[in-house]
Amino acid sequence: MTRKTIILGVIGADVHAVGNKILAYAFEEAGFKVINLGVMTSQKDFIDAAVEADAQVIAVSSLYGHGELDCRGLKEKCLEAGLNSVLLYAGGNLVVGKADFTDVERTFKDMGFNRVYPPGTPPETTIADLKSDLSA
Repeated sequence: MTRKTIILGVIGADVHAVGNKILAYAFEEAGFKVINLGVMTSQKDFIDAAVEADAQVIAVSSLYGHGELDCRGLKEKCLEAGLNSVLLYAGGNLVVGKADFTDVERTFKDMGFNRVYPPGTPPETTIADLKSDLSA
């Protein structure tokens, strides 16, 4: 069986690396191929890596609160690049200030994200969703 490929990174000017490393390790241990772009990753870098690797998932994290701004337009750019079936996951502290997570989730789903996770989501939750979404 071919391992499913996940492009993982911290979007925008965010430099929070610990959660990114934990997710990369957990996803790899769960059997996925992970291409970890690290911190301060642009939308273009995510898309270029997904095209090059023929990835099934782009997983974006953000902790500094500007994820909503940094992720705007990502789905459209994926479609322009021919990534019609790539799944988009986002997680972390995605907005500035306190916001009801159901509103944050709705905003990201409206932007074309398939899954959205609040801060503190255990990797096992995302792994279960990955396995379900990818039938892995």
